[in-house]
Amino acid sequence: MSTAITVFDVGGTHIRQAWWLREGELRARTSRPSPSFKRFPNATAAELQDMMVRELSDAVTETPEAVVGVSFGAALDHRTGIVYASAPLWGDHSEPFDLQAALSARRPDVTWHIVNDVTAALLHAAAAPGRMGHRKVLLATISSGIACRTIDQRHGQISVDGCGLQGEIGHLPAVAELAGRPVTLNCDCGEQGHLAACSSGPGIAQMAHVLQQREPERWANSLLAQLIADGVAFERAFRSALDEQDSLAIELLDAVTAPVAAVLRTALCLDPEIDETVLTGGVVHGLGQHYRHALMGHLTRQGLYLTSERTPEWLEQRVTVSSPGEADSLAGAGIAACTGASVAS
Repeated sequence: MSTAITVFDVGGTHIRQAWWLREGELRARTSRPSPSFKRFPNATAAELQDMMVRELSDAVTETPEAVVGVSFGAALDHRTGIVYASAPLWGDHSEPFDLQAALSARRPDVTWHIVNDVTAALLHAAAAPGRMGHRKVLLATISSGIACRTIDQRHGQISVDGCGLQGEIGHLPAVAELAGRPVTLNCDCGEQGHLAACSSGPGIAQMAHVLQQREPERWANSLLAQLIADGVAFERAFRSALDEQDSLAIELLDAVTAPVAAVLRTALCLDPEIDETVLTGGVVHGLGQHYRHALMGHLTRQGLYLTSERTPEWLEQRVTVSSPGEADSLAGAGIAACTGASVAS
């Protein structure tokens, strides 16, 4: 195996690429737009998939015994490399796609190692010295999509179900409310009422639109609305409004973190061996400690039966926000390729 491994992190918005050295260093990072249904609205899912295969395979340098690690933003079977669905990339298309086979067919000279992007982020985060002594680590990413993974550090195992999946929480049913009334929104996967529909990056924007419709006067008088009217992008305007303690922005954040808190509360209730829940992703990093503060507010007001009352620090100690680069899917793709923690390799 070459000392340097080509690694990709494929998301709904960008494809990141780098060289990963087995010592753990990433070099020569680049980024380019992903061929997604939002970028190419007239393309079929099959055409988008073909674009993706060409994007990845053609970017790998022809070298002897080339090894590639791919972190892929999709629900995929970790036993076979078959992609079941990727709402951010292909919308509501859910016909299985054998990504492993397609890449190997186009570049048979390459050894491909494919893992889900959340799995890759978890592999990197769990490798931190401070987490090596944990029993289990759960990583949840809140970005253009939502998902989580749990690793048993004692065995280095990320368990999967009968479809080779684990932690696809973004497509669980979720209860969301705004202005005292329930909200049901469409998810990118084509279904209604999923967690990602109200709490992912696009979901938060959808929730903001609902709040604008339900509370037009409050919206018009808010700092969030004023910043958007001045041409500030929604994500940046939301963070700035939270920095200034804008009441409407705080209400919006409270609404979109409540469904996430409900899932994490259940996970920690069912598996007390989870010693740390690491939050990561574009939404979490974009909003910083505002996000964790809102999440912990829910877990404080409605925590675990008896545990939160008798040992309130138990939950507080188990929810952390990753620093940028601490849960890097590019590095995780390298770890997967180097250790064999991947599919069909």
